[in-house]
Order: sequence, then C-alpha cells, then structure tokens
Amino acid sequence: MSAPKGRRGPVRGGGKGGKGGRGGGRGGGPGRDSRSRGGAGQRGSTPVRKRGPEPPKGLGGDQVEGRHAVRELLLAGTRRTREVVLATEMDSAPILDDIIDLADEARVSIRELPRAKFESMARTDAPQGVLAMAAPLKDHSLEDLLHRDASGADPFLLMLDGITDPGNLGAILRSAECAGVTGVIMPRHRAARVSPTAAKAAAGAIEHLRMASVSGLPKAMGRLSDAGIWSVGLDVGGDQLIHDLKVADQPLALVMGAEGAGLSRLVSERCDALAHIPLRGVLGSMNVSAAAAVALFEVARHRNTAETGSVEPEVGFEPTT
Repeated sequence: MSAPKGRRGPVRGGGKGGKGGRGGGRGGGPGRDSRSRGGAGQRGSTPVRKRGPEPPKGLGGDQVEGRHAVRELLLAGTRRTREVVLATEMDSAPILDDIIDLADEARVSIRELPRAKFESMARTDAPQGVLAMAAPLKDHSLEDLLHRDASGADPFLLMLDGITDPGNLGAILRSAECAGVTGVIMPRHRAARVSPTAAKAAAGAIEHLRMASVSGLPKAMGRLSDAGIWSVGLDVGGDQLIHDLKVADQPLALVMGAEGAGLSRLVSERCDALAHIPLRGVLGSMNVSAAAAVALFEVARHRNTAETGSVEPEVGFEPTT
C-alpha cells in the first residue's frame, strides 16, 4: 500500500539507493536525500526563510565625522577614541592643529589616507577630511534621567517620537545641549540612531548629553508621570502657547513628533498638555529641528527666569563647517 499523501513511506535498508541517496541506510539514515528537503538542519519540506539583518543595537555614535564633531569628541573625553583618520593634502587650519594636538595628548593613533580612500571610508557627504572611530555612546537607563543631574538641575528632558532623518536628529540634539536639556529619550525602533550624519550635525553635542533608548515612549511617559515630571507635546493643534506654558519651570519633558506625521496617537494621549508655536506667515508648519529649537529655548527662558530672575540665556552661533 502506498503511503498516505503528505507522508513518506518507510525506507528499507539493504537495497540500492534512489536518486540522491545510497543504499544500506534505515529510515532517517543516509538513504534519504537531504538535498531534496532543504539542506542540513531543516525539518520538513517547507523552505527555511532567511532572516534579514537584525537592527543595530544601542545608540550608535561609533563613527564621528566632521571637524567640530571630532574635536569635541577628543576634547570632552567622555568615551574612548580608538583612531583619528585624516585625508591627505588638506589646507592647514587651526581646528586641524587642535585635533592633532588633542589626539596626541590622549594617545590616540592618527592615520592619513589618500583622499579617494578616505572618501570611501566616510559615511557623510562632507566629512571635511576628518573622521574618528570611537566607543559607542552610552545608552543610559530611563531611571538615570528622572533625577537631578550633576549640577542639581531639575529634569529638563526631550522625548523624540520617531524622528527618522539623521540630519534633523543631529540638529535637535545640538539645540538640546545648548538649551540645557538634562536627558534625551528616544524609541529603540523605527527612529534614527546617532549615525555619522547625525553626529556631524550635532557638532559635538552628543558628547555632553545623557541619552536613553526605550522600547516604547507611552510606557516611558507613564514612568515620568510617576516621577512627577510633566510631559508636554509640541503639536500644531495644541491648546496652549509655548510662550505661556505654566509648567515650563517645573520638571518637564518636551515631546517632539516625527517629521510630517507629528505626535503618534498614543504619545499624544499620554501628554499632560499640548502646546503650539504661533505662526505668523503663510506656511502652516516648521521643520521639526527648527520647532524644537524654538520650544527648547522658550522652556529654557522660563526655567532661567524662575531660578535666577534674570533674562533669557544668550544664544551663540558657530558655523557647522
């Protein structure tokens, strides 16, 4: 009797093997053609699906490009720099002398490469002839950010709800550091990491910011609420003006939405308040990094006034190239 459809009949040893097999084996032995069943280690006849590459872990930041970003990496000394790579035949500049001196002082190896080889190693469009390989950024725990920082300042946090453009991420981080943000919270998935492009746009800010990646922002916002930290989302439909935010001088997390989509529904629902920036022109929205800068410094102004009674902090400008 033939075997039921979908099952194999018993393989008897002693005879000549069929296609792809040799005789002498019993059921499950060499008498079966392993190639017809998808290769070694596979069970059944269903093809094994190849898994795609796993998403990178951690915050990133292990390759830093651009003169200001590399100089700040060496100057801050908050993580180990393994190597500095320079392109040959660059015009002299004081900042290049600073980078070489700082690398020598920290006993970091310096390697020079021909321009073409350097460009193939770089991952940004304009690395300015300088890049560095470093230890990845420290991924702090959420709990680390819920308490006063080393200076004794109340938590002034920034939450990023799915920022995907690395240039925007870097610009936001630079503004955050300049405004005195004490910690940045980012989702672990479906968001930009601190890539070389983000690190260059941040111009060294990543060396001074405490950052934490979390599995979900809504859950993290619940923990912030338990710790007495207000969550304020920036949204074009917010019912409060960012200039009149009543809780700006208290422990606070400013929540920025993704480019285009804005705040996700769950994150928006978890916010204690929604604020907006008043616009006077024809366009109905701002770039997320520009909006973040306005909102961050407005909160910083409130906090500075509450702490010292003085006027808003000065804003400095420095070229990024």
